[in-house]
Amino acid sequence: MSSGFPPVDEQMELLLRGAVDVVEEEALRQRLEQSRAEGRPLLVKTGFDPTAPDLHLGHAVLLRKMGHFQQLGHRVVFLVGDFTAMIGDPTGKKATRPQLKREQVLANAETYQEQAWQVLDRELTEIQHNSEWLGALGAEGLVRLAGSYTLARMMEREDFRDRFEKHEPISIHELLYPLTQGYDSVVMEADVELGGHDQLLNLLVGRDLMRARGMEPQIALTVPLLVGTDGTQKMSKSLGNAIAFEDSPREMFGRTMSIPDDLMWDWRLLLTDMDETELERQKADAASGRASPRDLKADLAHDLVRRFHGPGAADEARAEFDRMFRGGGVPDEIETRVVPSGQALFTLIADTGLTGSRAEARRLIQQGAVSLDGEKIGDPYFTLPDGANALLKVGKRRFLQVVAPAADAAD
Repeated sequence: MSSGFPPVDEQMELLLRGAVDVVEEEALRQRLEQSRAEGRPLLVKTGFDPTAPDLHLGHAVLLRKMGHFQQLGHRVVFLVGDFTAMIGDPTGKKATRPQLKREQVLANAETYQEQAWQVLDRELTEIQHNSEWLGALGAEGLVRLAGSYTLARMMEREDFRDRFEKHEPISIHELLYPLTQGYDSVVMEADVELGGHDQLLNLLVGRDLMRARGMEPQIALTVPLLVGTDGTQKMSKSLGNAIAFEDSPREMFGRTMSIPDDLMWDWRLLLTDMDETELERQKADAASGRASPRDLKADLAHDLVRRFHGPGAADEARAEFDRMFRGGGVPDEIETRVVPSGQALFTLIADTGLTGSRAEARRLIQQGAVSLDGEKIGDPYFTLPDGANALLKVGKRRFLQVVAPAADAAD
């Protein structure tokens, strides 16, 4: 019979691209076959806890997988975890996360959604908030939910087990997080839940809760955690190795060019639509010397900037990068910022946004990657003298004209 959905093999090829875990793959195939036979889209749920205001390329990996389901005609729900965000996801954490206020969560959620449309199709995306049903549970409902899972099962998690063995605190509300996330799947009757690889255990709780209620358990599909610009740790704004959706075209291009050559292949697979045959060809060309890794990385950077800022901005960013770093120049336009004299250089660098954290600023200074008017500064506690007006350079491509008012300047 005729169906609006592509053949199942074609769907599986796209959905498994870049996936890490699929629990269970054969069940996913069966759901897709049933969906195609009945002409009914699968309900695909992805939860986002808005604990910070900005999205970065690490989030784009998951958003792109949601987009794959949209391309195939399935029903995709962007679930705003405005209730679960106030609990705080304990996954991989060595200490209890601070609880957020509802007002902060809602403000973050607003910017999350707006930025998500740079990857997702707004018209094909449903927005739901889990406070709608979790807030209505009440004390009795929460007790009943807690009674559907055992502490022994929860303590099988490595993060909880490690903290328990080290006699580090585990708050009761943290144990509720996987349960409330799993309950979302029960209420929504999800066919598929997507998440990062570190979320697998939370997704499996959803399967358990659905099965306990006589429901067909959701398929759990996870994607890799994108390695950040440092080439070692997962992308995180707090680690200073992230590229945000809102970064300028020049910054996005330059930071992409800073990643280790070996990392660009994973970024290609997870962040672009390049088919795997072409990706393997480029990898072989780079290894044999037939192609320059630098040029291939510049192509990647161009593609990413084009995705988030448009083709014109991508062309300009590439031309600016070539002029600066192949010609040894500085940008045509450099922001000027008035800064307080007497402030330690490493805090000044972080506070002006030239690095993602004070730790990163301190490290770059100690590595000799910071200069003022061309002179390297190796002391993180160096302070600008009163009346200073200097070009601050951080790394290879971050510039800021800093001005420290003279001591006798008028208020």
